[in-house]
Amino acid sequence: MGEHPRVVVVGSLNVDSTSYVADFPAPGETVLSHGFQVALGGKGANQAVAAHVAGAAVELVAQVGRDAAGEFALGTLEHFGLPTRSITRHPDAPTGVAQITVADSGENTIVVTSGANSAITPAAIDAERERIAGAALVLTQGELPVAAIDRLAMRAAEARVRFVLNLAPFSSVSAETVAVADPLVVNEHEARAVGIDPDASASTPEAWERLAAAAVGRIARSVIVTLGSAGAVAASERGSWAVPAPQVTAVDTTGAGDGFTGALVAFLAEGLPLEDALRVAVAAASLAVQARGTVDSYASRDAVLAAAATATPVREPGERPA
Repeated sequence: MGEHPRVVVVGSLNVDSTSYVADFPAPGETVLSHGFQVALGGKGANQAVAAHVAGAAVELVAQVGRDAAGEFALGTLEHFGLPTRSITRHPDAPTGVAQITVADSGENTIVVTSGANSAITPAAIDAERERIAGAALVLTQGELPVAAIDRLAMRAAEARVRFVLNLAPFSSVSAETVAVADPLVVNEHEARAVGIDPDASASTPEAWERLAAAAVGRIARSVIVTLGSAGAVAASERGSWAVPAPQVTAVDTTGAGDGFTGALVAFLAEGLPLEDALRVAVAAASLAVQARGTVDSYASRDAVLAAAATATPVREPGERPA
């Protein structure tokens, strides 16, 4: 196989069609867009590009169709400098697509048609056992079939490779899969669905930090909860941390969470502690929302590190919130 990649991303690969509108249409209403863009998408592809831009050696395991959208996706990945040798062309299923609407407020709505992504099976995961075993870190998301996510977690655990699970969107993976996640990365809604905030009581970063700390060892090995414009919190057996997001003007929030996760795993794979990787990831996401698009909005490694250097420092490891 050649030189082993440091980060293996197993995930979805879509082509995004994005319309930009003043406001979202009401049910039954038709509105005209003032902009349109076709671009690479899918949480797996987005996070792979974000990790690559952040400086990691990345290999993406994914499936596309034998169609024009698949050609576009592969060509875009190659343009970014990502290898495509581990991407399979499915003979029957179309390439996955996402229909995105972005309002002038920066908020978005997304409808995903999985296509070839739904054909990633446990057998397909087994075929990548050598690639998985050679990685420093394996990352996946909730857009793949549950059985494939569960098998990937098992194979990573067998190989003693760090497994990062971005359970977005939430799916009913096994408790064993979530338990080996290091970290489990979720937003507030996904955190409640997985049981981190069973009473839906959290409303502040401090509350989320306490809940994340309580979930370590009970739900996952380590936990990150992203809080949008409020930043993110993280917890591991070493302690818990909160990183506020800088105040910026959001132009397009599409893919910002993937930019966060991609940057996070890139720096975790380099050996950065969770709290420091968290600060870098928050900086990456804050830069991404200031530009339109998904993969095209991800800032360079130097820009992200510069933004992180000016961010609010995290507490010393081991400190817990009051």
